[in-house]
Amino acid sequence: MARFGATALLGAGGVVALSAGLLQGEPLHVALATGLYLGATLVAGAFMRRSYPHGALGLCNMVTLVRLVLAAALIVPVLAGGSAQWSIFWLAAAALSLDAVDGWFARRQRLTSAFGARFDMEVDAALGLILACNAFAAGTVGPLVLLLGLPRYGFGLAGLILPWMTRPLPDRFGRKLACVIQIGALVGVQPAILPPTVAECAILVAALALTGSFGRDILWLWQRRR
Repeated sequence: MARFGATALLGAGGVVALSAGLLQGEPLHVALATGLYLGATLVAGAFMRRSYPHGALGLCNMVTLVRLVLAAALIVPVLAGGSAQWSIFWLAAAALSLDAVDGWFARRQRLTSAFGARFDMEVDAALGLILACNAFAAGTVGPLVLLLGLPRYGFGLAGLILPWMTRPLPDRFGRKLACVIQIGALVGVQPAILPPTVAECAILVAALALTGSFGRDILWLWQRRR
């Protein structure tokens, strides 16, 4: 836990450097993004203390922390009202690329855990919501893009109302593929380079992939609700 905390604090410096330097965010926006990042790491640290079964932090969790740093820095353009600058595209693309790395490290170092999988999933969800909000605010795509940022949070809210939806789900490749399609589409529409029709089609395909993935999981949970 001490290593996680120290790494998280270093990550806060990364959020400041990226959001203030590369993204040229205003001081208040940089402070808010950094505060949200630190709040997220506190929550992650609490879950880690309670459920992480390994003694080593591992490169897997460090990579996921880096992805959280990138996602937090991308909050700044959203707070500024949206932006289509290329730096957002490259930061988002880096976060997407690292998504395959943390799992590979976990398997290679034999540090797989329910915590690591949940941490990775929540960073994916946060990144998706941030990118969806920025693309809409920047005007690169229409309001349909917001649907790509909401499914994970809608699913979690439904679990508070319907306890049968909180049952652990089996690991499925289709769920991971839908996530990659979702984030990939959101990364692609950050700079305003795609023709509007192509951008909207990419968002529609991603929305259909997410609908199919979440629908399959909900059906599986419904069939086993008793």
